[in-house]
Order: sequence, then structure tokens, then C-alpha cells
Amino acid sequence: MAIQKFEEIVAWQKAQELAVDVYTAFEKNKDFGFKDQICRSVVSISNNIAEGFDRNSNADFSRFLHYSIASCSEVRSMVYLAERLKYISMDQKAVLLQKTFEESKIIRGLIKSMSNSK
Repeated sequence: MAIQKFEEIVAWQKAQELAVDVYTAFEKNKDFGFKDQICRSVVSISNNIAEGFDRNSNADFSRFLHYSIASCSEVRSMVYLAERLKYISMDQKAVLLQKTFEESKIIRGLIKSMSNSK
């Protein structure tokens, strides 16, 4: 059964969960520039999945999935920096990094499955 709407895509669902986790981790952070950047990056992951899916072209969807992976990498880079700046604990860093790695892996699997279905 083919996916009918982006809300059914596991990568989108997991990206939404990651966004909630990042927003929660940084909700009290007073470095508004940092907070704004990491929040924009994490929201871009699910938004690019949604936008790419609704382009109704596998080539466009794949391109937007690659954008999602790039946003995920940006979040991961900022998580490392956040721990170094003492914005989050080492435990929080470990959890967020694991979730970004998992998200990237899921998106890569989706890209691979699309290229295999041609």
C-alpha cells in the first residue's frame, strides 16, 4: 500500500519527535541566536520531508530528503556545540545525537527504497 500523505512517513513522524525534544531541551536557553538556529534547523527536517512528498515527483522528493539529512547534520553539529557551551548536559547530548543519527538513517533508507523501486 502506497503512502497517501506525508503524515504516514515514519521519517516525518520521527523528525517531529526530534523537534519536540530539541525545543524542550533549549526552551529556557537565553542565547536566542543559538536557540533560534537549532530550532529552525530541527523544524526543517520534517518540513522538507513534507514539502518534498507533496511535490509529486520522486526526483523532487529525493532532493528534499537530502535537504532533511543536511538539516539533521546541522542539528547534530549544534548539539555538540551546545554541550561544549554547557547549554545541555553530556547525557542530553548523547540522547539528541542518537536521535539525529537514527533520523538520518531512516531518511537514507527512504531515499534508497525510492531508488530501488524505479
